[in-house]
Amino acid sequence: MPKKPGTSSNPRKKNIAIGAGVAVAALLLGAASYSATKPDEPSSVTAKEESAADVSADPQAGVYPELAKLARRDGKDPLAQGPEDAPVVLIEYADFKCGYCGKFARDTEPDLVKKYVEDGTLRIEWRNFPIFGADSESAARGAWAAGQQGRFWQFHEAAYAEGAKEKGFGGDRLKELAKEAGVKDIGRFSDDADSAGAKAAVKKDQEEAYGLGATSTPSFLVNGQPISGAQPDEVFDQAIEQAAKRAKSSGAKK
Repeated sequence: MPKKPGTSSNPRKKNIAIGAGVAVAALLLGAASYSATKPDEPSSVTAKEESAADVSADPQAGVYPELAKLARRDGKDPLAQGPEDAPVVLIEYADFKCGYCGKFARDTEPDLVKKYVEDGTLRIEWRNFPIFGADSESAARGAWAAGQQGRFWQFHEAAYAEGAKEKGFGGDRLKELAKEAGVKDIGRFSDDADSAGAKAAVKKDQEEAYGLGATSTPSFLVNGQPISGAQPDEVFDQAIEQAAKRAKSSGAKK
């Protein structure tokens, strides 16, 4: 049985240990690949399509300590919200061209923020995972650039509004979204979106997701528990509440 990350000072051994946990979790993260996430999907999600998303993410699924360590807990991360020391961290790997990512952003995430982020239970960390080509990549870099001026979540909301993705994410469209998000310096925004920093940041997130075996968006980790797809609210509620209980129990034992 491989050692857990952090038990060795050898980076190579640590990577091997993480990989072992990832190999198991990949079966869960890669379990759901929805046709509705294709970029030509209609902006509305039908009841039939919604039911297709309910095929995975058993709230009793395994929790992998190796994956929980992927939480960055960086207080200066503009692509995160919630206290860095929150007992539960939800990591989301998503694409702005993904219909189900938009569904989660509009229908589920606001409630999670109200119920768990605002009371300090939950931290949400976004990872750009562009999988639908050049437009996805452009949107990811634009979101990162908006974050450099403290407007990531406002850009996120604008880019996931009903009908937004159908307009594409070309240069002029990104500027429109940035203005809608309240980004003050549009010139800087454009420079940042085309910068080496944006490309490196997006690549880092993307490679992390692929390394986990994620093949569809959105994919999530809740304190190391994989969840695939825009699941019903109760799936996330239960996963977060169970993770909070585990964190509290673990803290009490220390």
